[in-house]
Amino acid sequence: MKKLRSIIVVLLLLSGSVRMLAQDFHLSMYDAGPLFLNPALTGLVDADWRIHAQYRNQWKAVAFKPYNTGLISFDAPVGKWGFGGQITEMRAGIGNYNVLQGLASAAYTISIDKKQFHNLSLGVQAGATQKSIEYKLYTFDNQYTAANGGSFNQDLPSGENFGTQSRILPQVNAGALYYYSRMQSRFNPFVGFSAFNLTQPKETFFGTNNLLPIRYYLHAGIRINVTEQLYFIPKVLVMRQANANEQTAALDVGYFLSEQKIYLLGGVVYRNLDAAAFSLGARLDNIIGKVSYDVNVSSLARASNGRGAFEISVTYMSKKKRKAKLTSACPRI
Repeated sequence: MKKLRSIIVVLLLLSGSVRMLAQDFHLSMYDAGPLFLNPALTGLVDADWRIHAQYRNQWKAVAFKPYNTGLISFDAPVGKWGFGGQITEMRAGIGNYNVLQGLASAAYTISIDKKQFHNLSLGVQAGATQKSIEYKLYTFDNQYTAANGGSFNQDLPSGENFGTQSRILPQVNAGALYYYSRMQSRFNPFVGFSAFNLTQPKETFFGTNNLLPIRYYLHAGIRINVTEQLYFIPKVLVMRQANANEQTAALDVGYFLSEQKIYLLGGVVYRNLDAAAFSLGARLDNIIGKVSYDVNVSSLARASNGRGAFEISVTYMSKKKRKAKLTSACPRI
């Protein structure tokens, strides 16, 4: 079957880096959305419930229709359980390649020690993903004509054999997370592992036997409480999906302004051979807002002039006032 130049462009957009093969979408502020990172984070919040929204616009500098990602999630703790859900939509390219995903999520937390400082959370997600493409908007080699100096005529037969322009795939994910939650501790480490696309569903618009590979995440870090006002969180994320790999190193910083009762937030993320992302934000009471921007450092920088992606996230936590002072809490990440 002939190679489609427009689809190649879409695959490059999906990769997020010219060195990778096509893979699932990703976010620079990957842990801002807890259910996106690891199902085990479902309900792990010191609040009655949490709602999160995030948006990313990528490759606007080099693409007529850049890659857009938006998600919204909701979760809540119920005893040792956590329940929630997430809706994600991704769209890119002239052919309006679109991915719409809906997931239900649940997690259960086990305290490893009597004081409940060491904790292990296990989580699962299940739902469906719809992938669609408007292939009639593309142009193909067979539609090129030399008339009038050369152009594409979409009225000509493309010679391509699309079996469908929409597919619905089952989606099953799982994850585990260890975290140390003692509030008075200088150090609060955490490490998690998650796996997505566990059923490896058939993914193709042509009827071929193309299976969606499992995507693996390994993420870890430590919150360092320097003072009551200042903390640092160095962290790493390693992703693998078939032949696609991603290694990320990051540092988050938070400083509490006691008079204004607001946390100032900042961070830097480096994706190996791909991009450096810088974020700024604030937490006021139960609302967290962040914005970030990717500076492209891959070989594509010659075309993009370093311009990569813009991202924004907002989280709201509904929290009733509690009289008792907590000595341990949810993962301090």
